[in-house]
Amino acid sequence: MRPIRGILYKLISVTCFIAMSSLVKSVSDTIPPGEAVFFRSLFAIPVIFVWLTIRGEVRTGLKATKPLGHFWRGLVGTSAMGMGFAALAFLPLPEVTAIGYAAPLLVVIFASMFLGEEVRLFRLSAVFAGLTGVMIVLSPRLSVGADVSTAEALGAMMALTGAVCAALAQVTVRKLVATEQTSAIVFWFSVTATGLSLLTIPFGWVLPSPGQAALLVLTGLIGGVGQIFLTSSYREADASLVAPFDYASMLMALAIGYWVFDEIPTRTMLIGASIVVSAGILIIWRERQLGIERSRQRKVMTPQG
Repeated sequence: MRPIRGILYKLISVTCFIAMSSLVKSVSDTIPPGEAVFFRSLFAIPVIFVWLTIRGEVRTGLKATKPLGHFWRGLVGTSAMGMGFAALAFLPLPEVTAIGYAAPLLVVIFASMFLGEEVRLFRLSAVFAGLTGVMIVLSPRLSVGADVSTAEALGAMMALTGAVCAALAQVTVRKLVATEQTSAIVFWFSVTATGLSLLTIPFGWVLPSPGQAALLVLTGLIGGVGQIFLTSSYREADASLVAPFDYASMLMALAIGYWVFDEIPTRTMLIGASIVVSAGILIIWRERQLGIERSRQRKVMTPQG
């Protein structure tokens, strides 16, 4: 285990994903989200394939023991990506990022519902506190009678739906890792997302300009690199150590939103985001404590020779 390298890889992946979202937002006024998903997924495949080749994992990366499981993971994951991209057209980048933090909170609930994982009072309280923070972020966009456009309300609901789908995707991945290699999950998600995104052609794809096409291709390349560094970070260090660095994306989103898109964060958004981040870190800390306790119990129960 190399914790410093794991943290560095995680920060690189977070930077890549925020850069990717920023590129999508920059063309979101003319490029439909389904088309953006297509470019993001298609041009990530060569990057991932080269990575698998370098690691000597092409055979395992192409092997799918449970094709239907990969399809469902691709379906909910593609839906999450599409909803997130669509929300970027209507809401500031930091708000979409903050609402997206609902995903790891919802994973706790969905894992209990669908995987039978035990959730005790501490984690459940943290989840509801975090979801309260999400609702605080959402409240200005959904307030009845407030000066809120329909587009903003739609964007807020898209961002929240995307977070729900992202949580379902993570739960599906937890099932897949029991039988599938991580490299296969990464590769087949990009392939499935590319195919599913083509179903959105009837909803109005456009011919991008050369500049837009270059940005869209770049989203795929950067997204692929981000996925590689994300996977590599968990190879180098414990998940409980690197996971909190996901929240560095909020600082990056605030900086990019302000300097690139002239988006000034509201006090409500900052308060809600702070609550969500705090709740997420508490859950990660609790997961680490539970992992330590389980490890101690195994050592006690293991016969000493």
